[in-house]
Amino acid sequence: MSDSRILNMVQEIGKEAKKASRMLRGAGRAQKDEALKHMADALIKRRDEILRENEKDLKNARDIGLSSAMIDRLTLNEDRIEEMANGIMEVASLPDPVGEVIKMWKRPNGLIVGRMRIPLGVIGFIYESRPNVTVDAASLCLKSGNAVILKGGSEAINSNMVLVQILADALEKSGLPKTAVQMIPTTDREAVKVLISMDEYVDVIIPRGGEGLIRFVAENSKVPVLKHYKGVCHVYVDEYADLDMAQEICFNAKVQRPGVCNAMETMLVHKNIASEFLPKMLKRFQDAGVEIRGCEKTLEIYPDAKPANEEDWPAEYLDLVLSVKVVEDMNEALDHIEKYGSNHTEAIVTNDYNNAQKFLSEVDSSVVLVNASTRFNDGNQLGLGAEIGINTSKLHAFGPMSLEELTTTKFIVYGSGQIRK
Repeated sequence: MSDSRILNMVQEIGKEAKKASRMLRGAGRAQKDEALKHMADALIKRRDEILRENEKDLKNARDIGLSSAMIDRLTLNEDRIEEMANGIMEVASLPDPVGEVIKMWKRPNGLIVGRMRIPLGVIGFIYESRPNVTVDAASLCLKSGNAVILKGGSEAINSNMVLVQILADALEKSGLPKTAVQMIPTTDREAVKVLISMDEYVDVIIPRGGEGLIRFVAENSKVPVLKHYKGVCHVYVDEYADLDMAQEICFNAKVQRPGVCNAMETMLVHKNIASEFLPKMLKRFQDAGVEIRGCEKTLEIYPDAKPANEEDWPAEYLDLVLSVKVVEDMNEALDHIEKYGSNHTEAIVTNDYNNAQKFLSEVDSSVVLVNASTRFNDGNQLGLGAEIGINTSKLHAFGPMSLEELTTTKFIVYGSGQIRK
């Protein structure tokens, strides 16, 4: 497809999304929840279509030699389709944030001023791999009153196209515009460039994928970007930690699911407890298949570790690899996190209240935990419901993005004839 055809196609999608977003502003919870229910039902009823298109993607993936892990992420089956439908119904059960007045006050002149939650408008969502993300994003955007333009990865093009068609048909059945959920139907990367340039139609871009994709979008977009570069997450084991608790937290943070953004990548340990804590902890890690890369002090205590170098401290391994550093005190731990962290998730294990509060106050990350695993940085785990991603920039949301985070606020004012003098 030529660049001019891609430009015209994506701009037309943007125009239609903008129109749809206006109609969604007036949709109440009942209508949106009805549409979500139709979406869930349609996925089940049309599962044969979904599986047929998914098989095309799987064949292409096998032909080009994608890894077994990638193929697993692409794969849809009846159980996974049912999970997607259940996920839509979970979104339907969540409170609708749109229209909520979160604060009101009265001015001396009698004006009553308030702030009301409203949708962001049109969201451009750029993502890779898993087809279930298509359904998650569409349902969350609809419930929060936003139109969405989806640009999925080329490896899932057939699965994504049939899913969006099914969801759009369900929207129309509910009396909502089917253009509230659209997909850019090409694998050409030129489409991404056009999408992120359309500030007249698109209100925010959310990229979800590898660091390279996110940096490209952030550096080239004319539209505001909510970005998540990477998760370089730390657990600091304080000198006042319960060491049994620390061992369980650190093991869970690294081993339970190492390939996700909220897994621990570096463990920081206070020097006063390092000799007692590290031998047992690091042996447990190694028995679980974790490769240990330690600082000089770590190697003195546990010679079986490999030496860490400067490239290890900012690394997001997404694998069974762990950097370990012994620190002089809590201030050195805080300095290390400030230098190498990614504003994603940080945790402290301590029984000292003042140290816990200092850590909570001074660590600049979207989620900061005391005596709990980094794996809890997740919308569902924090009680928000489903999420569209984790934002590690601070505007306009910081951390897991669920329904409230897909809205903003506007001021509303009630008067009784006041004029400004």
